[in-house]
Amino acid sequence: MAAANIKEVARHAGVSLGTVSNVLNRPDTVAPATRQRVLDAITELGYVRNDSARQLRAGHSRTVAIVVLDVANPFFTDVVRGAEQVVEEAGAMLVVCNSGEDSARERRHLELLEEQRVRGVLITPVGHGPQPNLDKLIDRGIPVVLVDRGSGRASRCSVAVDDVLGGRLAMDHLLDQGHRRIAYLGGPFSIAQVAERHAGAAVALEERGGAELRVATTTSLTVAAGRRAAEDLLALPARQRPTAVFCANDLIALGVLQEVTERGLRVPADVAIVGYDDIEFAGAAAVPLSSVRQPREQLGRTAAQLLLEEARSGETHRHRHVVFQPELVVRRSSEQPRRTRR
Repeated sequence: MAAANIKEVARHAGVSLGTVSNVLNRPDTVAPATRQRVLDAITELGYVRNDSARQLRAGHSRTVAIVVLDVANPFFTDVVRGAEQVVEEAGAMLVVCNSGEDSARERRHLELLEEQRVRGVLITPVGHGPQPNLDKLIDRGIPVVLVDRGSGRASRCSVAVDDVLGGRLAMDHLLDQGHRRIAYLGGPFSIAQVAERHAGAAVALEERGGAELRVATTTSLTVAAGRRAAEDLLALPARQRPTAVFCANDLIALGVLQEVTERGLRVPADVAIVGYDDIEFAGAAAVPLSSVRQPREQLGRTAAQLLLEEARSGETHRHRHVVFQPELVVRRSSEQPRRTRR
């Protein structure tokens, strides 16, 4: 049986084609009784509108895309949840693309999204250098908002957290606990957040003095990468081994926690650990994890609001760069008072 078309809906409801179109696209312009008659006809006939045709006429779709670094990271799950709420309230749909921290994969996603003429793109880019694919989207009139990343450009909005401050908060806390041999775990440093969190920690240590910072660069921001980095640190002689570890995200920190506890060491008595993001798993870990908290869902909501504002207002839109302040949440993994280390 062939699918019903808009002409059949109009005939069945006893209205014009224009009235059916208004019910579908501008329902508030149609009298309630007439609108209900059209909706009843749509239901009875099983009509499904061809949105691709509408998209061709409009030049864009009702789809918003978000490109994240790692779809398995709960941090991005929460960011997506916040963005999705705003996008769905606007009558659009959010699709999620996973770059997997791979710049080539990110580029393919952006090329396909450009072909699909999406309504806009939210993205946490893999690198922090030139971004020609994002520039192409903007030149085509597709709004782009950077998420968890400062823009540094007048041509696009951004929503970020002050990661340099977050690094300082973590390092100041560990220094206050008396640690003098501290490691920073994270990578790759081409990811801006990794570099900025390290920069904040290094500044805090330089200002305070009397301590050393060992950097262990990881190939990814995963639990497995955290475990591998912890193996290397724990292989050091006891008097060289860091007594505290600041990790670029909570997944790295959870990997360190697993490796340390499996080797029979105590957290925080032997090794203190601080993560970043404060995902739900941080507080639920076997040893509750201290972490620098980011407003994850609020990042997603704010980014989506900025994007939809730009999509509606076009060239009159004024780009904004929103920066949230992080907060250190201290839990058992680092809170035990300690004497100053030699």
